Amino acid sequence: MSRIGVVTIGRNEGERLRRCLASMADAQGRIVYVDSGSTDGSVEWARTVGAEVVALDLSVPFTAARARNAGFDRLLQLAPEVEYVQFADGDCEMVPGWVHRAESELDRNPKMAAVCGRRRERHPEASVYNRLCDIEWNTPVGPAKACGGDALLRVSALREVGGFNPGLIAGEEPELCVRLRERGWTVQRIDADMTLHDAAMTRFGQWWKRNVRAGHAYAEGAALHGGPPERHWVKEVRSNWFWGAVLPLIGLALAWPSRGISAVLGAGYAVLAWRIYRHLKGRGFPGGDAATVAFFTVLGKAPQMLGQAKYRWGRILGKRSSLIEYKSAPPSSAAPGADAAVHDRGKDSSASR
Repeated sequence: MSRIGVVTIGRNEGERLRRCLASMADAQGRIVYVDSGSTDGSVEWARTVGAEVVALDLSVPFTAARARNAGFDRLLQLAPEVEYVQFADGDCEMVPGWVHRAESELDRNPKMAAVCGRRRERHPEASVYNRLCDIEWNTPVGPAKACGGDALLRVSALREVGGFNPGLIAGEEPELCVRLRERGWTVQRIDADMTLHDAAMTRFGQWWKRNVRAGHAYAEGAALHGGPPERHWVKEVRSNWFWGAVLPLIGLALAWPSRGISAVLGAGYAVLAWRIYRHLKGRGFPGGDAATVAFFTVLGKAPQMLGQAKYRWGRILGKRSSLIEYKSAPPSSAAPGADAAVHDRGKDSSASR
């Protein structure tokens, strides 16, 4: 029996799901696919390729964390002997050889709870927003504070901390890793390609929503684990409030009494961008990539601040935040796997989405 199981989650992923499940055969273990209300035939198609399908109860608000927990629970029911579980989103394709490379890392390090590698964007050339994702995922190799949604996790460690927090609409993986590290487990990023991701992010509005979601995750993560010694995402929360709200409001409040001199406060954004640029250059990123990331990081302070405000306002009203989605279903979602060539041609053009 295989020591490794796979849990994949998705909704209306179409051709992306076909590639995802096909790539999981390398794990040679039980595959569980958790569907969140697809209308494109994904459930039926996943069953035809041998995946165990779990359909989430849509009367309960959907979160990726809840989906992963449901898949994990079903995996252990089907294969209780599994020692490691590979999580992956339905828009990702596993790189051949990754799972067994990650397995060897966990075998060598009994206190390692999770191992991740390099996630790459499938079409970084399609838009600046896809390119930003590809750069974002190029994290340092070595001990890490967190992993993303694609990672190989030790079953015993995941069970020890009770799995993912099902109430989080974003940022559930770093939050899980906080609890793992509090129990003495470690997380490792190794120098190996892991997955190809299809962000399909070609519009500014999608990028904006993704940053709103990130801001919400920062605020909720800090609320959960912002105390010492972890101080989880406290720095990010303060930075977003300062650059996204406090500094602009100060500039506007002083505009009349200072006769416009307060506009010089805007120079602070240029200084911040320069610092980010220098940091990325120091890590070896090309100048063009460093400049692009610096510009959008500074610009992203505004939507991230709005995401934090959304979280705070929801807390005041006692309302749970709804999922913040930025992706669109792929053009071929009506028939997964039925028209791959048409789908691939459509994705090659940034105007197709």
